[in-house]
Amino acid sequence: MSNQELIKVAEHLEQRIDGATSAMRLALQPEFTRTLDRMRDAGVKIPLRLKRLDEILCEEAVEDSFDNMPV
Repeated sequence: MSNQELIKVAEHLEQRIDGATSAMRLALQPEFTRTLDRMRDAGVKIPLRLKRLDEILCEEAVEDSFDNMPV
């Protein structure tokens, strides 16, 4: 996949995530993170907004895992 295609995939996922429910955001998080990892591996400069979105999604995933823990 070319660098431009990776960027387009990431931006498409960003749009889907922006309008998504919490459950859908959690479902899209692994794919988004993998896409950014592929961009890094290809040497693509990742826009700050995409990095920040990835951080937010990862935080949401961690918080969700604690919400499901029995006390």
